[in-house]
Amino acid sequence: MSGVRTATLYRMVLPDHVCPFGVRAKAMLEDAGYEVEEHILSSREEVDRFEEEQGVATTPQIFIDGERIGGSADLEGYLARG
Repeated sequence: MSGVRTATLYRMVLPDHVCPFGVRAKAMLEDAGYEVEEHILSSREEVDRFEEEQGVATTPQIFIDGERIGGSADLEGYLARG
């Protein structure tokens, strides 16, 4: 299998707050060679709706090959396992 590995990242970027865990997740993915498809959640309402739809309590959330990996700590473990 060859080609670019892609990941989808949903992260919070509000006018008064950029989530540091989302920034860290993006950097980890890029460092691991993933092309990142970002979905910026830019309002509290968007964040709340996303969390409710996904059944999660936090952002960021990372998906690889259609599978939800979880947040930045989950991503770190996933990447460490290779």
